[in-house]
Amino acid sequence: MDDKKPAPGFPPISLPEDLVAKYSNVARISHTPSEIILDFAAMLPGVRPEILARILMSPVGAKMFLNALTENISRYEASFGSIQLPAIQSNLATDLFKNIHPPDKPEPPPESES
Repeated sequence: MDDKKPAPGFPPISLPEDLVAKYSNVARISHTPSEIILDFAAMLPGVRPEILARILMSPVGAKMFLNALTENISRYEASFGSIQLPAIQSNLATDLFKNIHPPDKPEPPPESES
């Protein structure tokens, strides 16, 4: 009889052969009292984004994921350099009205010659 105990840590995960990787450049995060909901989409010019994957996590699982992601971003930056984020000056008014521009200022009428 084998008395070996499994090593502590993460259990092995199988990766289905037919799994298709999806690219996402948009993530929407929402929550209920008992879940954190992560929706992933890809935004392309002229195409309305469609959710490609929805992941539900417990708040504890989401916090553990946050810690793991933070650690992995730190490792990535240690290997490849700092990730530069674009300057985002976003607020609700900007988001709602970013495509609305004031009309051009009318040109004054030409002065008549006297």
